[in-house]
Amino acid sequence: MRSRIARQLAPAPTMVRMITAAVAIAGSAAGATAESGHSFELYGFAQVDFIQDFGGRLDSSWDDAFRPSKIGIDGAYGTDGQSSISVKQSRFGVKGQMPTGGDTPITFKFEFDLFGTGADAGQTTFRLRHMYGEWGALLAGQTNSLFMDGDVFPNTIDYWGPAGMVFYRNVQIRWTPFRSDNSQFAIAIERPGNDVDSGNIRLVEGFEDAELQNDETMPDITAQWRMNGDWGHFQAAGILRKVGYEFRESSGDSWNSGSESGWGINLGSSINVFGSDKLLLQVVYGEGIASYMNDGGMDLAPQVQATTPILDVAAQAVPLTGVVAYYDHAWNEKWSSSIGYSYTEVDNTNFQDGSAFRKGEYASVNLLVTPAKNIMMGGELLWGKRTNNDGRSDDAMRFQFTVKYNFSSVL
Repeated sequence: MRSRIARQLAPAPTMVRMITAAVAIAGSAAGATAESGHSFELYGFAQVDFIQDFGGRLDSSWDDAFRPSKIGIDGAYGTDGQSSISVKQSRFGVKGQMPTGGDTPITFKFEFDLFGTGADAGQTTFRLRHMYGEWGALLAGQTNSLFMDGDVFPNTIDYWGPAGMVFYRNVQIRWTPFRSDNSQFAIAIERPGNDVDSGNIRLVEGFEDAELQNDETMPDITAQWRMNGDWGHFQAAGILRKVGYEFRESSGDSWNSGSESGWGINLGSSINVFGSDKLLLQVVYGEGIASYMNDGGMDLAPQVQATTPILDVAAQAVPLTGVVAYYDHAWNEKWSSSIGYSYTEVDNTNFQDGSAFRKGEYASVNLLVTPAKNIMMGGELLWGKRTNNDGRSDDAMRFQFTVKYNFSSVL
């Protein structure tokens, strides 16, 4: 199971209770004074996306997100591009702070959108994005992984964004021992989740009923150092993981376990160029880190050594490279554009199936306008390509037109 399952949502009744609680807190906070140390803000936006695909067809569960890994090879999902209209990107959130009786308040954030993933893929349903509190140097809850740099996400209107970007909101306990106006350092333990590819194990005689599952016995460890300035920012992040698995030849056998070490380095930067223009760059490399990538790949896969019998199959943490290069340009105060390219590429093992993902490419260009305060609309042209382990590939093109209305209220 892919660890992106962490992007699934709580059941709708649970989310409704959470929203009700947030509204109740808002009513209480509305009567609080600034001197009491309370603050509370409701925010979000209503957004509608018109999507028209051309050429290659994507998995129908992902019609509203342009993911190269979901492009069908040789017409696997049909031959004609589809059309869709979606409100899934619409978002609602609350954030603020509460006093603790000391000098340091608690800050908090709760935010969700309507983009179903995991078991809810393709549905318009509640999906938790952020739910955390922070007191001084200590943060606990779900928010952006420390291995991620959210500030290199370009000004695109496609929901999913660049394939080669580290992008993962994870449950974590984070400690930030150093923080200043110009730099900070933080470390965290984060919820583990392994994407294990069984490869061709079941094609081996005697292993037709073999079972393979992920085994997550230790949290992931992440660290981040960030430097800010008038020129922009630079961020270096790292991750260490135990990528575990359990294997048995048939359902009646006992499980055998094993693991590989996963690691990764992510370097990202946003560079101010002319006026409000920005150059957005990121490069990531590692082994067993696909679970943290925006699209494509696997953490662990079987590898057969040339000097060993075929039944002696070893697991390998799969190497991965991701690149993002985008340019955000403001034509004037109302009009803007974003153009760029990104890719994710894995070094497949020699015992993976030919249909296994090898590379995903993503490129886009748009023209957006803000005709009035809190209103944005515009169009975007996207191209993507998926290449499999056996070299087969297919591409797709998409046009998206979006209308977005922002709202916020400070209580």
